[in-house]
Amino acid sequence: MQTQTTLTLAFAWEVLNTVLDPEVPVLSICDLGMVRDVQMQGERGLDVVLTPTYSGCPATEMIASQATNALATAGFNPINLKTSHAPAWSSDWISDEGRDKLRKYGIAPPGPAEHGQDIVLRYMPQGRQALSTLECPRCGSMQTERLSAFGSTACKALWRCLSCQEPFEHFKPF
Repeated sequence: MQTQTTLTLAFAWEVLNTVLDPEVPVLSICDLGMVRDVQMQGERGLDVVLTPTYSGCPATEMIASQATNALATAGFNPINLKTSHAPAWSSDWISDEGRDKLRKYGIAPPGPAEHGQDIVLRYMPQGRQALSTLECPRCGSMQTERLSAFGSTACKALWRCLSCQEPFEHFKPF
């Protein structure tokens, strides 16, 4: 446990950077951009604002609990953790380091989100879609195709590289 004199805002961010996303355990909640604000309250207290990756994310409660426990173990008390849905989380908030971690983990990071642009909703399957701008995180080839709009979690899609033939997930931009 840290002493009172070492409890700083920078240390609180370091502690929060150790809390991993349970659905993508290579990323911390800081890598994902979920930690929106941290403020010291007195010598030991903290106000923390988290934004979930999407409003129905099943891991939100677990992440909040893990963040609170990590901060309490480090000596912060009291901890006021607030979940905020506005502004809505965007994949643009993923840090450059987080994008590199995704690539190394075998998940293609998202491109820029298309804020303010029309989104095409399809009611019938369109089959496989090739997208030459999505790089395979394993071999670097641009010859890839989408196999399914849905992967292991709602925020990922399933793709395959046509060069190395390996499947991989793509973190959807939103």
